[in-house]
Amino acid sequence: MDRLRDRVAIVTGGASGIGRATVERFVSEGAKVVLADMDTAAGPQVANEVGASFVHVDVSDKDSVDAMVAEALKRFGRLDIAFNNAGISPPDDDSILETEIEAWNRVQAVNLTSVYLCCKAELPPMLEQSKGSIINTASFVATLGAATSQISYTASKGGVLAMTRELGVQFARSGVRVNSVSPGPIATPLLLELFAKDPERAARRLVHVPMGRFGDPKEIAAAVAFLASDDASFVTASDFLIDGGLTGAYVTPI
Repeated sequence: MDRLRDRVAIVTGGASGIGRATVERFVSEGAKVVLADMDTAAGPQVANEVGASFVHVDVSDKDSVDAMVAEALKRFGRLDIAFNNAGISPPDDDSILETEIEAWNRVQAVNLTSVYLCCKAELPPMLEQSKGSIINTASFVATLGAATSQISYTASKGGVLAMTRELGVQFARSGVRVNSVSPGPIATPLLLELFAKDPERAARRLVHVPMGRFGDPKEIAAAVAFLASDDASFVTASDFLIDGGLTGAYVTPI
């Protein structure tokens, strides 16, 4: 497919997991991709491997985010697509009874404030050309409560979902579409590391997924590519749940 030919895209958190898979998908569909990441070792290496352009960014810092967008505009002259995907899920974000304010604030800064900062910087060039697509990474936990709580992560993703809807409505007549994807449990390095340390927690999660497996990052990337393309031209202020049926299930098959 060639749906994104010559379009310019930014992908935050692009060095691994869903971000990397999306960078690869965007490139395969013809886009010029800025892979933005904190990791100055893996980031340039991955960008070189997949044919993208690396930019270092701290998504929780306004000046860094503004510089990321400015660099994309400097290199390519426009911005058509933004996938605001960077996020963290640290082990000290747990039950509200255990999670301290420092952990809460750190997760909110990286997972939610970053989306505000990125959208704020990405919207002006898109509005100037009267066309663009922003996709934010939320999560199935923004729709369902998780028994194995990560209180700040859950709250941050609920905020991403609400912000996405508002921006999608606000800019619907300006040519800029804003949507989110809500992945279920996906086999990213972050999740696999977490569950490798706690197989029982992995088993508890999988029992609720009707498909009986973790998703693949490439499956999320395919949905993001759809939302980025003109195939989704009538889609805005929407959330795309990609969770193997998890949020639709009362009981799961045996």
